[in-house]
Amino acid sequence: MEDHKPDQDIEVLRGEKEKGVPEVKTTAVLNHQDEKALMRKVDRHILPLMFTAYMLQYLDKTALGYTAIFGIQESLDLVGDHYSWSSSAFYFGFLVASYPVSVCFVKFPIGKFLSISFIIWAVIVTCHGATSNFAGLTTVRVLLGVFESTISPGLSLVTSLWYKRSEHASRHGIWFAGNSISTIFGGLLTYGIVHINSSIESWRWIFIIFGVITFLYGILFIICLPDTPHNARFLTKEEGEFIHQRAQQETHTAVSYKWSKSQCIEALIDPKTWLIFVYAVGSCIPNGGLTSFGSIVIAGFGYSTLNTLLVSLPMSVFTFFWVALATIITSKVRKSRCITTAVLVLISLAGCLMVAEIDPSKKVARLAGMWFFPAYSAGVPIIMSIIASNVAGYTKRTTVSAVMFIGNCTGNIIGPFLFFSNEMPDYESAWIGIMISLAGAFISILVLRQLFHFQNQRRDSQQKVKLDPESREAIETEVVAQDKDETDWENQNFRYYL
Repeated sequence: MEDHKPDQDIEVLRGEKEKGVPEVKTTAVLNHQDEKALMRKVDRHILPLMFTAYMLQYLDKTALGYTAIFGIQESLDLVGDHYSWSSSAFYFGFLVASYPVSVCFVKFPIGKFLSISFIIWAVIVTCHGATSNFAGLTTVRVLLGVFESTISPGLSLVTSLWYKRSEHASRHGIWFAGNSISTIFGGLLTYGIVHINSSIESWRWIFIIFGVITFLYGILFIICLPDTPHNARFLTKEEGEFIHQRAQQETHTAVSYKWSKSQCIEALIDPKTWLIFVYAVGSCIPNGGLTSFGSIVIAGFGYSTLNTLLVSLPMSVFTFFWVALATIITSKVRKSRCITTAVLVLISLAGCLMVAEIDPSKKVARLAGMWFFPAYSAGVPIIMSIIASNVAGYTKRTTVSAVMFIGNCTGNIIGPFLFFSNEMPDYESAWIGIMISLAGAFISILVLRQLFHFQNQRRDSQQKVKLDPESREAIETEVVAQDKDETDWENQNFRYYL
């Protein structure tokens, strides 16, 4: 008997569409094993690319933090709040570029746009090593923020184009885990770099070597990252069409190279957008402080320069643990995304209290608080997956992503300025400000969950739909016309993932 070929099924489906036969769900064309095998192939090609790209962008973004304990402030005569300004300058660039970048995602092929941005910022990172004063450092930091502003929303958008909504949380978690691996990799790499015997200062070598690594990967990125499933070289034409339809059928959102004014306005008047914004600000204020002053805080516990690098590594391991745990929970437990994010914020609050309130003589206990503190960061991929799953309409989705990353930038700009130099090494005001911001993030994510729940209930009531999983799945996977681009407000059959 001749083997069953999935491609033949897709051709049959296409033929029926041309004859006027009503469409059927695309995911029903392949049998269960065929679809699983195809998605494993997608995972093998797409996820490693995104994981490594995110790892390197985080490495480059936080490189300044590594140089803080290797003499950059003395070398460039960074006095007063110069170091805080140079750290925040990155997010000013990120902030300015966030919305223009969201428009570019609509106007240009996403794979090529991301790859070119990647290569440009690699050159900028290398240029950090040639700076000689505060003005030069601030300039390259702003430029780095402009071009790195593409990667997080870009990878989130790529995820939404390749995967179903039920798969968003796990895939976002996988590539976002690159940031914790980046910290481990960066710490070990920096430890080796500072042992280079050269007339060039160690902090300059850190920027140069980080930039060269990113540039080389950027070449690979531009070759291997496809713009859409349709032009992926590792898929047949029929497989690419299947992946495209599979992702589109739940959200009614297709790639569009036409910017929609109505979808942009809808995004800006949707209260969910601004709850996400508040969460982003609240969770990124601690992040701005941690990336810039984390090594200084740990050194203030009484550790030497090189030992500070080593004892910081468990913080990266814990960050990876929180991301992995959150990914597993949100993938396996229904309606758990917002609750999981809120719990992560509470864990970070506990870590803050350990650092701020435990007696300074107990440095190991305070260090443990620093290991718990980054738990909030595991909520970032969950929020990005919430946007990918719960915001329909290509322009609306890119707009909400832009608003979120504007909030991200705002928080990261504020964070370093909570650390007053006259409060070293305990930084009492900083920890109070961070705890207040985390409390705001906690409240906003719970309100967002309730709003999702309320709107689902209202639509169920209006359509007299039972609240069982089978009925909900039937609504969410309703067949749509190919390349239809509706928002979650326009499509009344749309249901929000909690």
